[in-house]
Amino acid sequence: YAPAYAFGGVARAVEGMAKAVLARGHNVTVLTTDALSQSARYQNHDDEILEGIHVIRLPNRSVQLRGKANLSTPRGLKDAARQWLDWADITHLHEFRTIENLTVAPMAAASRRPLVLSPHGTLTQSTGRSLLKQNWDRLFSRRIARAMSAVICLTEAEKADAAALWKQLGVPEPGQYTIPNGVDAAAFDVLEGDLEFRQRFELGDSIVCLFLGRLHPRKGVLELAQAFKWANIRDAKLVFAGADDGALASLRPLLNDRILYIGYLEGADRLAALAAADVFALPATGEGLPMAALEAMASGLPLLISPGCNLPEAEEAGAALIAEPQVDQIARALSQLLTDSTLRHDMGRKARALAEERFNWDRIAAQLEGVYRRYL
Repeated sequence: YAPAYAFGGVARAVEGMAKAVLARGHNVTVLTTDALSQSARYQNHDDEILEGIHVIRLPNRSVQLRGKANLSTPRGLKDAARQWLDWADITHLHEFRTIENLTVAPMAAASRRPLVLSPHGTLTQSTGRSLLKQNWDRLFSRRIARAMSAVICLTEAEKADAAALWKQLGVPEPGQYTIPNGVDAAAFDVLEGDLEFRQRFELGDSIVCLFLGRLHPRKGVLELAQAFKWANIRDAKLVFAGADDGALASLRPLLNDRILYIGYLEGADRLAALAAADVFALPATGEGLPMAALEAMASGLPLLISPGCNLPEAEEAGAALIAEPQVDQIARALSQLLTDSTLRHDMGRKARALAEERFNWDRIAAQLEGVYRRYL
């Protein structure tokens, strides 16, 4: 949970969801771990109120396991879960194959408490660590799946994945709903720091294509860099910003004065990167519904995304070009966007409008509340 943004979009999505539900008059408690990044713990408090939300952080036995294997090992989880399951009217779990879910889901089922799951794109076995996921499913997933009252999917594609997985596991399907991630567009109304950002990273007056997110192979990092090199657009630069998650080693040979890796950004630096950018690119092979893309839309940036980003609405609204995550197709889309300022401006305006209308948290919180009430 916030501020553990180095782990990617799920932390931002859960934070937005919690704030939006709180704003509708509900009490929200978040039970999470003390992981802050792939190598650091959150040091401030293990029990605090953050912007009205009660956040309880359990210490991980191993930061390394959380960072390298995406495996939490929280101490005291059963005791904390028992206490807060008794307090809560409904429990909302996030992601699917986790130690937390394996512990909490059977406890919730035993206490006959309603349990809702948001998988955040983690259901399929094809998005990395497939052998590990298959073994996990054989050993553990039925215990998690049969406890669910409802599954809230980000997209219709994820809804189909949920139906297929529950069928494969041989347990009754829970209620299934489709509710996207949201974004607080107002937070991107006034973006500052673009000039300082351009100066700091020697971007000058270049047209800037921004990749903002974890550097994971399935996010199309290498393909994007190769496509940018192939497109060879004068006066354009490609900036990768994010924590390394396995793709940096393959990217390094392509780095130069026009293809830059600037590390992980947060807070004002992240907003400054969005302010300085002209195009946002994420040619991922598999995503849930990427928060970085929604933030880019709220910032008024045109998108270059792949079908795996699950944002067909952006293409339909004229806010995005969708390219298969292949070098030649990405290169063609880059050439189109980076050489046409009128197109970029028009797409950026439509992107901002779509973020405000389709992906605002107020609308999404009302939908979440509707699902919760069905099971109370």
